[in-house]
Amino acid sequence: MSKEQHEQFMEHALALAEQAAQRGEVPVGALVVIDEQIVGEGFNRRECDQDPTAHAEMFALKQAAEHVGSWRLCGATLYVTLEPCPMCAGAIVNSRVDHLVYGCPDPKAGAVRSLYCLCEDPRLNHRVEVVRGVQQQRCSEMLSDFFAKLRSSKIGEVSKNR
Repeated sequence: MSKEQHEQFMEHALALAEQAAQRGEVPVGALVVIDEQIVGEGFNRRECDQDPTAHAEMFALKQAAEHVGSWRLCGATLYVTLEPCPMCAGAIVNSRVDHLVYGCPDPKAGAVRSLYCLCEDPRLNHRVEVVRGVQQQRCSEMLSDFFAKLRSSKIGEVSKNR
């Protein structure tokens, strides 16, 4: 896909991330594209669902698998605003996604390049082509703004309770 198409699909992922933020969730959005059509999407819902696996990527992959009628997502591109964690990177490899496009790195939990390289590890039976940094600044700013607001609201709560 072209750079413009990557940008367009990442815009959609950012809109999904905004839905997560509106629910008080860490703003991460993801979508799966096959033949230039969105076949799965999701955003973080760990707090709402009280589920440690409720990551944006997991919802997008599951919905895409239901759409195509197979767990094998050959020919698929996954777009996600934040570098996937080990759980999600493992699911990406296991689902046979061809391409991963992500916005910003995750230096604390990233398993695609930051801490591990699961998607391109030659020891695994499938490798994923990775494109990094699409809309990186916007993705990073959305996360930074969310955590700044969260910290300031917690500081305000502590002040009220004194």
